[in-house]
Amino acid sequence: MTDASQPASPEAPAPDQLTTADGQVLAYHRSPGRSPGVVFLGGYASDMTGTKATALEAHVRARGHAFLRFDYRGHGQSSSQFEDGTIGRWRDDALAAIDTLTEGPQVLVGSSMGGWIALLVAVARPDRVAGLVGIAAAPDFTEDLMWAEFDEAQRAALAADRILRLPSEYSDEPSIVTMDLIEDGRNHLLLRAPVPIRVPVRLLQGMRDPDVPYRLALTLADRIEGDDVQVTLIKDGDHRLSTDRDLAILAAAVDGLLKG
Repeated sequence: MTDASQPASPEAPAPDQLTTADGQVLAYHRSPGRSPGVVFLGGYASDMTGTKATALEAHVRARGHAFLRFDYRGHGQSSSQFEDGTIGRWRDDALAAIDTLTEGPQVLVGSSMGGWIALLVAVARPDRVAGLVGIAAAPDFTEDLMWAEFDEAQRAALAADRILRLPSEYSDEPSIVTMDLIEDGRNHLLLRAPVPIRVPVRLLQGMRDPDVPYRLALTLADRIEGDDVQVTLIKDGDHRLSTDRDLAILAAAVDGLLKG
């Protein structure tokens, strides 16, 4: 569920740091501005320097709205090891960042795994969320797109070693999956029941996404309890959705929620 955008320039300014209640140090960039603000939530094993995060930051700042992007623990410039993370811990990082670093209503923009995190935040903080944009949103991916797709040998390796390293399409480094991630993910599954979110939701999904089947966006739209849910299918879109055209679609979706 990696948000495999190209990294930003290495000359980018150093991030600020937030220390969480459990002692983790989260790196972040925050821009002041008017409400509602926008919070970008990245993907699995991604960081806040990707194309979508930085392009959206520039767009939102130009409109005069507040913007926050950050790295979960084990990602980017934040503390901890990636394999120590779980969906619950990354959700808690997002809640800590939003609770501490933002004021008033926020539009959450979640890419891939970040879409799942955004949904969990919206459920936990309904009074703080003005709208939500999912980019190839992947709720329940640990169960439905990982565990369900693993063969018996991979499941046995996970059970024995508690960690599995798989070839990555997006990096020379292997993609790491832990049994803790799988087991904890089961505590945060959303698609088995109605999702209690009633703010406007916009789901952007590539139909040529090799990681997240586009039908998942339709399932998620059906599960969300609110009626103001729109799905944009991009026929030739991949998982990244970071071309100039894709970024324009994203900016328009966010603009619509900021106006609302």
